[in-house]
Amino acid sequence: MEIAGFFSAIIIGLIIGVLGRLILPGKQNLSFLVTLAVGVVAAIVGTLLAGALDVDDTSGVDWIELGLQLAFAVAGVAILDRTYGRRTH
Repeated sequence: MEIAGFFSAIIIGLIIGVLGRLILPGKQNLSFLVTLAVGVVAAIVGTLLAGALDVDDTSGVDWIELGLQLAFAVAGVAILDRTYGRRTH
């Protein structure tokens, strides 16, 4: 992954994290900063996986890469919400 790709993954990850949270049904009990962090990690992992699958360099928009990033974000938000979400008593 090039340095430009890394920084673009971080910027896109902020958006991906919010979208991942919006896609999940119901209310998530995670802070907004955790959601953004999940998005950044999901974007980086999705970019690395797209590179490994050789679908990261297409003409136009890389829909497969964005789909992978979004899937990782949704999974990450769901997992963290179930395990570390703010508990109400």
